[in-house]
Amino acid sequence: MTSLSIQAVIFDMDGVLIDSEPLWQRVEYEVLSALGVPVTIETIQQTTGLRIDQCVDYWYHKAPWPHYDNAKVSQAIVDKVANEILVSGEAMPGVHEAIDHCQALGLKIGLATSSFYTIIEAVLSKLGLSDKFMAVQSAEGLTYGKPHPEVYLNCAKALDVDPRCCLAIEDSFNGLIAARAANMQTVAIPAPEQRGDAKWIIAHHQAESLLALTTILAK
Repeated sequence: MTSLSIQAVIFDMDGVLIDSEPLWQRVEYEVLSALGVPVTIETIQQTTGLRIDQCVDYWYHKAPWPHYDNAKVSQAIVDKVANEILVSGEAMPGVHEAIDHCQALGLKIGLATSSFYTIIEAVLSKLGLSDKFMAVQSAEGLTYGKPHPEVYLNCAKALDVDPRCCLAIEDSFNGLIAARAANMQTVAIPAPEQRGDAKWIIAHHQAESLLALTTILAK
């Protein structure tokens, strides 16, 4: 890959732009536990990268609870996470440097996330990034979220860039599958405890943080 072959960089959000995965895991644990689902923080990680309604559906089929209302449970989780982000959300290392570097190179910048727009607005506001993205795409209204590639394909279309000329940055395996299925080049930034997993071999590049993006784009 050369930097000339890349015309756009598309960022995932949770775990890439903002350190929100622990917030999601804690809130999901609290809400699902209250419903009687025998989850742990470790097992919650199985659904990282899935859209929240898909996550709730997954756990309902694992351990059904009475009076199932996916929308109600999903919204409760989203509202709590959005509030937590606005109160204590912090940018992941290298976020602002990475975006500034993409702008300096004249690359188009997009956001493709499974999160609902409520969360997107909270994150972009908290991090001061509201005017940085030329396209913001959520899987909220789509038939399928990640690992389905539609949200990535929609973002490439909105940027008017061939998916093959997009570099997608992901922290979750479900997201990485989505980006690969969209035929994009990929960077995986796994959580520290997952960096040794063999599954990340499907990414074109693996990094410890966004601080590595400058080097990756120069290759």
